[in-house]
Amino acid sequence: MLDQRRRTVLKRGTAVASLGLSTAGCLNSLAGSGDLEALSVAYVPIYPNMHHYVMTVEGLYDDVSADVTPERFASGPDVVKAFAGDEIDVAFFGVTPAMVLVDREKAAGVLTANSSEGFHVMGTSAFADLYNERGRDAFSRFESREGRKPRIGAAPDGSVPDVVLRYWIERDLDLGERESVVSKSTVPPARTPQAMASGDLDATMIQEPYATAIGDGDSDFQSVAWSGDVFSDHPVTVMFAQVRVLEATDLARELVSAHLEATEFIREHPETAAEHASAIIGSGMSDERAAAAMESKAANFYTDPYRIADPTERIARYAADVGNTDAVVSNEELFHFDAYDAVSE
Repeated sequence: MLDQRRRTVLKRGTAVASLGLSTAGCLNSLAGSGDLEALSVAYVPIYPNMHHYVMTVEGLYDDVSADVTPERFASGPDVVKAFAGDEIDVAFFGVTPAMVLVDREKAAGVLTANSSEGFHVMGTSAFADLYNERGRDAFSRFESREGRKPRIGAAPDGSVPDVVLRYWIERDLDLGERESVVSKSTVPPARTPQAMASGDLDATMIQEPYATAIGDGDSDFQSVAWSGDVFSDHPVTVMFAQVRVLEATDLARELVSAHLEATEFIREHPETAAEHASAIIGSGMSDERAAAAMESKAANFYTDPYRIADPTERIARYAADVGNTDAVVSNEELFHFDAYDAVSE
């Protein structure tokens, strides 16, 4: 049934004319369907890249006309560097690194959304209780009581969780510059539960399934805030492609079609999708924990790039305000809607 529908979508998509694209501030309409025989797809083994795991295990990449080779990277910065150097064709990574590349005149575009509202602020019970009682005043009260600022862990500067953390403190809570309020440590997501348990952090802006892992059955740690309440509908990761992929019109549509199929699979078979993620991510992630994380409101997976268009504009303005980009990156520069338009009609 999935195979039949997938091929129907592809057939319908290839019959629709391309609508054009803008990238890197001066993208003209893309024409033609240049062929690529091989396609490298990069990913970091994190939960928000759920679509890639489903596309891999369920064979959805088989309907892509190019020979797809997944390439695993240890960190987001490593993927961004490889993408900037034209070493990979397609990448699953955060929307803010994609903005930075486009701001630096990289000819590339976002084909699909992957996930949104994907983080929890998890805190020690001491910090969480204080926040629940005092709200925004919890930070100053904590500093007065402990003689130091709260220590909060997050991914590297410029990453989506880093930007959302800064937004939470500076805009949502209106506490001033983040550096004056908290001590931020760069901690990889997989190491965060251990850092919390060892007392190295008071709180963290963290994705699933690590938020579930930190709070699972442990009264010493609690959820302080959900990023969807901090910055509604904010995107997390996207499927980002080099301009050579976007110019290969049929190939771009095939990728989007496979991504749509993955979204359908995730919604209809969430536990199996979680098992696929667990199998590829590894690093001690159990099937049970991956499946439990699917129940979290921080587990939101879909394809439609239009769904993240408005919040992406808000992130772009904020990214420029705090100096992550030199200028506000527009949706016209960042997104390639044509392929989604073609296969979703």
